[in-house]
Amino acid sequence: MNQNSSGFLSRISVVTKNLIIINLLFWIASITLPKVGINLVSLLGLHFPGATDFQPFQIISYMFMHDTRSFGHVFFNMFGVYMFGRVLENVWGPKRFLTFYLVTGIGAGIIQELVWLYELWDVVFSGVEMINLGGAHIMAKNEFLNLFVTIGASGAVFGILLAFAMLFPNVPLYLIFIPVPIKAKYFVVFYGVAELFMGVTNFGGGNIAHFAHLGGMLFGYILVKYWKKKDANNGRYFY
Repeated sequence: MNQNSSGFLSRISVVTKNLIIINLLFWIASITLPKVGINLVSLLGLHFPGATDFQPFQIISYMFMHDTRSFGHVFFNMFGVYMFGRVLENVWGPKRFLTFYLVTGIGAGIIQELVWLYELWDVVFSGVEMINLGGAHIMAKNEFLNLFVTIGASGAVFGILLAFAMLFPNVPLYLIFIPVPIKAKYFVVFYGVAELFMGVTNFGGGNIAHFAHLGGMLFGYILVKYWKKKDANNGRYFY
């Protein structure tokens, strides 16, 4: 018997493969456990620190939660991890890539929390216990703050995309429905500007954490620059 597996999963680097598997398992659990009274998204999603449902571990667990209403959210995030993450893991090694994934994901969550703090400042520090949402719709302050929940690996994925562009700036990438190659460095700039525009203008609705995406890119940029300087000092060059 041939002991060398030639399956699709065996050809994916170990951290990338396990991240995809874990995210998919959490997504399946998120859509099945509510049937027995367990809301995994509410438990593990990142709540605003002033909310009663906030827990410190959510700054990590939130990035393994995805929208349960469709498969698209988790699919496209994991597709990004597969397409670009495995390249970074092959260059950096498993330990550094996993560190990068977690740091950018945590950084994205922190930026999103700061944005919420800015937006909810008057509510958080108002001293009132009931919030008037307009008309006769009144909600308890604690209940209102619990509505703000961030989920998804998008912040880490945007960090991965930025790192790929920094390491391989001239590799051609393609946008869906646009059959024209765009160099990775320009592709990332386009995405960054688009996210900033949509975040500031709230274009496309309020269910997308655009500033979390930018946070992942910001922390990814800082970490890549730090590693680049550290590796150069140690005589290692991966760039």
